[in-house]
Amino acid sequence: MISGTHTSASERELETLLSKLKLELVSCSEHKPLFYLGYAKKVSRRDLINYCFYLEQLTHSGISVVDALLDLQTSMSPSYISEVIGVQVREIRDGKTFSETLKGFPQIFSSTFVSLIEAGEKSGELPHVLKDLTETLTWQDELISQTKKALTLPSFIFVVVFAVVFFLMTFLVPQLVSFITMMGEELPLHTQILIKVSDFFVTYWPGILASPFIVFISLKHAIKTNPKVRFLCDKNKLKIWVFGPIINKIILARFSNYFALLYNSGIPVIESLKISEGIVDNKAMEQALINIRNLIAEGATVGQAFEMGELFPRLVISMINVGEKTGELGTSLQNVSYFYKRDVDDAIDGMQAVIEPAMTVVLGLIIGWVMVSVLGPIYDLITNIKM
Repeated sequence: MISGTHTSASERELETLLSKLKLELVSCSEHKPLFYLGYAKKVSRRDLINYCFYLEQLTHSGISVVDALLDLQTSMSPSYISEVIGVQVREIRDGKTFSETLKGFPQIFSSTFVSLIEAGEKSGELPHVLKDLTETLTWQDELISQTKKALTLPSFIFVVVFAVVFFLMTFLVPQLVSFITMMGEELPLHTQILIKVSDFFVTYWPGILASPFIVFISLKHAIKTNPKVRFLCDKNKLKIWVFGPIINKIILARFSNYFALLYNSGIPVIESLKISEGIVDNKAMEQALINIRNLIAEGATVGQAFEMGELFPRLVISMINVGEKTGELGTSLQNVSYFYKRDVDDAIDGMQAVIEPAMTVVLGLIIGWVMVSVLGPIYDLITNIKM
């Protein structure tokens, strides 16, 4: 038995390196020093886009995959992705295919990504598949950037509203209420409600501040450990005001795009659906796609299965039916993806236009309620004073 440490990008690479030294890997674990000043073992979406784009450009020019990977590695600064590329080059030279080298890094390359590359290798259309992947990843990156930008201001307004309400209920209202109660006048109902709400905030303010974090952590744990909770959350997520329809369109756009890529790469419909189920990242939608796949396996056409699955609107189903009849199902699916992408962009722009005024109105109503509840009794007292 020999023990020690060795620098490797993955367990798979370590096993390969040891086998060349006439050694067999029994067990290993990642060594994590207390202070680590190197680069993180993560690959961003931008790195993946650059990876696909670079390989597409070089392979399209007739350069072999291994030479393209070597050229890409030499052009990059030291990082985790450059280590991964080094492992891929060694494995390809040892006789593995490009798609097989991707399977050793599931945290970077999804099963859909690997399946598309594998189909591109078999059909001889690897540059085309890499180009489609580049465009898809670029759209996802732009979508995430757009969504973050659209949510920044509403999130800030929400924090401001919460901070204002907390300040009013814990500091300002108690001082004004003590003055109102000293007057001995009968208080209206809305003022009594305000006093009770203020008392609740004053008494339980630590719990109020901690409750969002407790709820978030508890819900996240329940979703991770309980499949039923995950399914219910994913199902209700699609019904949230303003956000639900946008999430639904994003999922359908992503599904349509990848389904079209898989189908156009020569993968059968049922297999394409099975692979696509894993990319929707929503258990309710995933179950709907499983039902559609089962219907097709039982003999239904693609159009009939999607219609019975009640996943897509009528216009989209018509496009799928036409594509299936004309033998251009892949083109029809790409058109569906295009329409959803455009709808998502418009919906995100509209979301910001709706949320900002809504949050402003909520803040105005809360402040108005406090002002009326506090100043109303004071005004009644002043008007009843006899001069």
